[in-house]
Order: sequence, then C-alpha cells, then structure tokens
Amino acid sequence: MLTLIVIVGIILTIGTVAGGIYLSRRGGDATQQRLGQFVGGGSLDSAEENEEKKKPGGTSLLTQNLDQVLEERGLGRNMATELARADLKITVAEFWALNLISIVGVTALAWVIYGGFVMPLIGAVVGFFLPKMWLKMRQKARLKRFNNQLGDGITLMANGLRSGYSLLQAMDAVGREMPEPMALEFKRVVREVGLGVDNERAFVNLLRRVPSDDLDLMITAINVQHEIGGNLAEILEIIGFVIRERVRIKGEIAVLTAQGQLSGYIISGLPVALGLLLYAMNQAYIGKMIFTCESLGIPNARCTQPCGWIMVGAGILMIAAGFFAIQKIIQIEV
Repeated sequence: MLTLIVIVGIILTIGTVAGGIYLSRRGGDATQQRLGQFVGGGSLDSAEENEEKKKPGGTSLLTQNLDQVLEERGLGRNMATELARADLKITVAEFWALNLISIVGVTALAWVIYGGFVMPLIGAVVGFFLPKMWLKMRQKARLKRFNNQLGDGITLMANGLRSGYSLLQAMDAVGREMPEPMALEFKRVVREVGLGVDNERAFVNLLRRVPSDDLDLMITAINVQHEIGGNLAEILEIIGFVIRERVRIKGEIAVLTAQGQLSGYIISGLPVALGLLLYAMNQAYIGKMIFTCESLGIPNARCTQPCGWIMVGAGILMIAAGFFAIQKIIQIEV
C-alpha cells in the first residue's frame, strides 16, 4: 500500500511540474482576450480575436476547444464571471488546471509531513478550496478599491456633464483620469457601446463584473434619468456625496472593529495550527486520540476512544461557532 501511494505521488508530482512549466511559458499578450466580457459576456469581436490568435504567444487549438466546452456549461460560465470580477487574465480551463495543481501539491505536502492516508485526504480537500479562497480574496480587494474610487469618479462624471460632455464622453474621461480598477471598467463600458451594445445592456454587464451596491445606485439613477429626464449632473453629484460619506463611515467602522476581527482570526486559527504542529512533531502522542494503535505501529493495543472523536468534533464546532459569532458582531451595515 505504501509503495502504491509513493508511485502515485511521484506520477502526480511529475504532472504538477509539467503543468506548471507549461503555464509559466504561456505568452502574456494572449491573455487579454480571455475575460470575454464584451457584448453581453461573449468574446471579443472577430477582428480582434483573429488578431490575437495570430500572435506568437496565442493559445493552442486544444486550449481553445477546452475553454469553449467549459464556458458552454453553466459552471464554466459562472467561473468566467468570477475570474472577470477578480480581474484574472486566465481562462476557465487554466483556472481548473491551477486547481488541480493545488490539490496535488497540498496532498503531496501533507503526505511528506504526516504520512498515512487521512491527512493527505484532508490536504486534498484543502487544496481544492485554496484557489477559490484566493479568488474570493482578490474579488473582495478589487471591489473595495472600486467602491473607494466610485465617489470621486461620479463627481468627475458630473463635472464633465456640466461642461458639455455626453454621458459616454464623461465615462471616457473617468477611464482616462481615474486609477485602476475603475478606469478599466469604465473603458470597457465605452468600448462595448462603441461595438454596438445599448447603454442599458452595457451597464448590466458592468454591474455583473462589479457587484457593488453603490454602482447599482448610480446605474439606476442613470436609467431613470434616461426614461423620464432630469438634471443628471445634479443627481450624480448627490449620489457621489452619499457614496463618499458611506466610504468614510465604513473606514471608521473598520478601524473600530479591527481588534475584534484580528482576535477572531487568532483565537480560531491558533488551536488548529497548534494541533497540526503537535501532530507533525509527535504523531504517536496526538494520534492516540483519533487513530488506532495499529495504524500508529503499536500492535495488540487499543488506543482509539470515542471520547477523542467527541472532543475533536466539539472543539471544531465551538471554534467555528465562535468565529462566525465574532464576524457577525463586527459586521455593521452602513
């Protein structure tokens, strides 16, 4: 059994290294076509797409076919939206390849440190969720930067409208003057409209890429003004002021709740980290609580007790309950 595990580990390691080398050698220019956020979530227009395919670093035919098959499925479409929200210039197939590499890498690391079967299995589960956690963190950070820039961007749009700009010209000015990620998203809206998409559909695509409540308020105001008329510059100026005040209040709340948030992470993570460390240092000592003596190399003895599993389960349950309770307390809606 041990020999089989070693052979499988070697094969998976070789595959991981080969996949990493393949992905690292990919050209950077071809990734610009992969978000596929133009014209309602489709790909780039045919001229740009053909031009990208002609570049030396373009994707292979196998990768393009795999991406097409994945994006035609519901899970693939959702993953393409998630990648766009995180501004990751990789395809769905490449993300799943990275996910597979993460599973293999964490599993191999757990087997090297702990051995056996249970810990590598837990490592495989952790490796499966690690890329998704990293993706969510990128989305959250990008959305926070966008919300912090939105108030100033709306004010810039209002000033542009007062000076005689049209709505698209004002958004183009925001794309030229504001930093990322707001500049990139507004440039995409202007480009979509230039490709023939109506304003309402372009704003829906923007909101799909950036799921922000403040942005939804701005888009709703623009759509209502388009239907019934009114002074759009004045409306945007009021919305910009409200958004800036909301961002300021959220910043103050984040400062006041920073200690509680940090305490929640430390209190919740310390027992888990300490348990894994002790188990790596002395498996025979910690393993008596959850494994049989035979699996620890101690024949003709009984080490496993139901009390050990109950203690571990109760501890995990209380840690999770305490963590979510702290997060609920420090989350204050504005």
